[in-house]
Amino acid sequence: MLNVKLEPRTWPGRSNAVATEHLSAGSLIMSCEALATILLPPEKGRRCDFCHTLPRRLQKCSGCASYFYCSTICQELQWQAHHKKVCKRFGKYTSSMAFQALAPHEKLDALLLSHLIAHLDSGVGAINDTLSSITSLLPGPVDPASLPIVYSSSRLSESVLKDIYSRFGNNNFVLHSHLTTFGHGVFPLASRYFNHSCLPNAAAKYVLSPFKQPTMEVVALREIASEEEVCLPYLDPALLQSRQQIFQLSYGFECRCSSCIFFENVGPIPDPPTLQAEREDLALRLMQFMKATPRDGLTLTTNSTSFPPDLLAVFHETFITYLSETFTNASHDGRYPTAIHFGQVLLALYRLIYPPNYPQLGMHLLEMAKTYWNRIISENVDTTVEQVKSECRVHLDEAKAILHVLGSEGDEEGPLTEITTLERLLTDT
Repeated sequence: MLNVKLEPRTWPGRSNAVATEHLSAGSLIMSCEALATILLPPEKGRRCDFCHTLPRRLQKCSGCASYFYCSTICQELQWQAHHKKVCKRFGKYTSSMAFQALAPHEKLDALLLSHLIAHLDSGVGAINDTLSSITSLLPGPVDPASLPIVYSSSRLSESVLKDIYSRFGNNNFVLHSHLTTFGHGVFPLASRYFNHSCLPNAAAKYVLSPFKQPTMEVVALREIASEEEVCLPYLDPALLQSRQQIFQLSYGFECRCSSCIFFENVGPIPDPPTLQAEREDLALRLMQFMKATPRDGLTLTTNSTSFPPDLLAVFHETFITYLSETFTNASHDGRYPTAIHFGQVLLALYRLIYPPNYPQLGMHLLEMAKTYWNRIISENVDTTVEQVKSECRVHLDEAKAILHVLGSEGDEEGPLTEITTLERLLTDT
């Protein structure tokens, strides 16, 4: 599935992925299967090492006792893909001094690189075409040191291995289910096509099915005109102070999207207040501003002069973290009025940072709806139940609208199921 084409671009990067036709929100733009993946350590023994689903039971590889599968089908598929090259060598490799000396993220890269090299060396698919799809990607800005892999390839030289690894840091994707990371993956086609924007018009999701490696689907978040560039976020756009440094160190470019230009124009973000009363006042003034002039991340960036300078501290990453942690902790502890207050402030801030239909917006709205519901069923409701139910429905309806744009993804039990359950509970009460 491909609803984009590449067009030449002078800077940054080499090309643009532009829509070949008008796309509505929720349209599938691209679908591509992973070339190689690796699970994060906490997910090992919990997910199938091939398809990454969450089965009730897993069977352990009898050869290495380190890989787990939901079925003999997945085990055979991964055996043919790369595990036959890895299995008997795995225990000795992971206990070696060379591997143990690696940092945690380097260990993941080393294992993912081993999977990829074994896949190429096993002759699964046309090796020249696959290798070309990887080496056609731009290398990272820093020449990395060589990583030890499970075995020495008979078909690929050391220089080729280094060329491949030099493209890992700025091209591989984080695999996630309902915004929770569970692994990393190599998707050369998607890496080749999509540039970054902090106000993207598309997002990647991962479809998990038995007997298949994870599939990436790129979905339109809003209407995209024919010939308009399609962009993905390479990281969470809410990393407002650190994202430019990450772009330069990890990807070798300076982002010039409208969001980054907005923050360049307004200048350094001041530190937020540390006193609780002053933080509360800052949050209150943000809510008053948003009530008087509702806007989202797209409209904010078109008119930076209209944003009050005395509110700029709300964009500081520490203030965002403060709001998020306070909302989460209060909701968890049953302090629902406090949770709702801070959740509303965080929602207002998210609307300024993220573009419409961004998944994090939908997930936060769902968490807000769940908090309202928990307040309804608690014994400490100090207002009318119908008023709280009305607020719950408003947040739930918007969460549903946003998350349905992205559609089903990740594990089976997720936010769309939670929305259906909460809708039924609201109807029955």
